Amino acid sequence: MYAIPLGGAAANGGIRAELRPLEPWQAEEFLAHIDRGREFIGQYIGLADLIVDLDASRSYLHSYAEKAAADTGRICGIWLDGRLVGGVLFRTMDVNQGTAEAGCWLEPSAVGKGLVTRAARVLIDWAVEERGIHRVEWLVSAANEPSIAVARRLGMTKEGVLREGYLHRGERHDIEVWSVLAPEWHAAKRENEED
Repeated sequence: MYAIPLGGAAANGGIRAELRPLEPWQAEEFLAHIDRGREFIGQYIGLADLIVDLDASRSYLHSYAEKAAADTGRICGIWLDGRLVGGVLFRTMDVNQGTAEAGCWLEPSAVGKGLVTRAARVLIDWAVEERGIHRVEWLVSAANEPSIAVARRLGMTKEGVLREGYLHRGERHDIEVWSVLAPEWHAAKRENEED
């Protein structure tokens, strides 16, 4: 299995962070992670309501293993000093159309360390550079300021709002649509390399 460093100890205040594939054999660890952050994670996304027991955890991870095999999605976990604390994913990915929808989640103990931004950057870079994805979308509840901040840090552009477009825990939420296009991604990388 591979692990991609998300910044050394100095970048994370002495904490070692890495991005790794999240696979069905890790269902117990995934469930324990969701249990630690269930209410926090579930504020804006349905993941916490889906992963309610070991069977659901295994089934969810298995669905992403199938997506990876079909080249229609990916899921990766974020580990902090060897403990699963969050993740990033491509909920959908259409290589023929060159589009993907990225997403993320994080438990409270890992908030404020820049982990989601760095992990999403790795995943998006892989999609654009290796898989030829032209457009990466980020759909986020208009009330989820931390996730909107990630979209901004990733250089995404807000395209609009899907008014009351998402039903979550009995309430309708406005969803902001953010995206980055491959030429914009390449330009931002060149600019960062020149700095």
